[in-house]
Amino acid sequence: MDLAELAEAKRIVVKVGSSSLTDEHYRLEPRKVEKLVQEIVELRNRDYGKEVILVSSGAIGAGIGKLGLKQRPRDIKVLQATAAVGQSILMSTYDKYFSAYNQIIAQVLLTHSAFFNRQWYLNLRNTLVTLLKSGIIPVINENDTIAVDEIKLGDNDNLSALVACNLDADLLIILTNTDGLFTYDPRRSKRAELIPVVDEITPEIEHIAERTGSAGAGAGVGGMKTKIQAAKVTMKAGIPLIIANSSEERIIARIIDGERLGTLFKPKIMRKMRSKGQWILFASSPKGRIEVDEGAKTALIKNSGSLLPPGIVSVVDEFRSGDTVSIVDTCGVEFARGLSNYSSSDIEKLKGRQSREIEEILHRKDHSEIVYRGNLVLL
Repeated sequence: MDLAELAEAKRIVVKVGSSSLTDEHYRLEPRKVEKLVQEIVELRNRDYGKEVILVSSGAIGAGIGKLGLKQRPRDIKVLQATAAVGQSILMSTYDKYFSAYNQIIAQVLLTHSAFFNRQWYLNLRNTLVTLLKSGIIPVINENDTIAVDEIKLGDNDNLSALVACNLDADLLIILTNTDGLFTYDPRRSKRAELIPVVDEITPEIEHIAERTGSAGAGAGVGGMKTKIQAAKVTMKAGIPLIIANSSEERIIARIIDGERLGTLFKPKIMRKMRSKGQWILFASSPKGRIEVDEGAKTALIKNSGSLLPPGIVSVVDEFRSGDTVSIVDTCGVEFARGLSNYSSSDIEKLKGRQSREIEEILHRKDHSEIVYRGNLVLL
């Protein structure tokens, strides 16, 4: 993938962290919001075919300023209350600056649970696509008031990756207060060098993310670690991701123009995974595990087959028909995930038997396959 190809991106998710929206006292800084809005509007005005989805942190920072707090609260209940106060301020600030350009925006508050349920996932996709087709920019934030786990992790990075997958986006841009991924923390080491391109998330890259510490400070708690987690998701889905410095002038336009800025996480294969496959792999949590023999493994991997009863060795944990399951080999190594056509109790009765015996054993036959190939993703 060449940087010049980024100009072809039509559907772009832009994620902005708290550090890019707040001042040194952790309060929302309208000037920074205005700069971001100007850049998004400029991109839209240059090419009306481009769609932009904004994933924005900053609610807690806005609440800190409104409540006159000296620092980010540590107590989770106070954090949630601060986010509740700040969310309306954040959105009213965005609305003020977007309205100056006659651009309509829509607030979308999410938790990760919105991605785990298949029907909710599809409903979210339909809503976002409808907004985009109407020329409206969705402004997405995690629902900090109820998302206890996410608020502790500062997980808008991963949220933005799931949104990019949900919408089959062409590009995810993560704006933060650093120029990208460095070999060492640039604030502490003169040996720090920017890594311009990453084409594989290796253990070394993960180690670098750990030692470079937090990419943001103050009102935010996200760091390079969560950005690497996000890159893992988008790269597997065939979506490029760029981490860049929000303080750079016209940063979004310059990225789209192919200027070498930040760190590009480049998928090996620029063929986007099917939406259902993305959901199975990234958003749904396996409810159980199916162990298969070598013959079944070969059929799934090399022959693009479905999982049939004869190749099943054992079933672990309880799950229902339609649940996502992990498929492992006899060594316990997961190599695929899929949607099971039968419950764990049914599969326990069917394992090792022939498909033609299903009706005789269960007194019904919903499907010939335990996991249909179209509902299966190889890892």
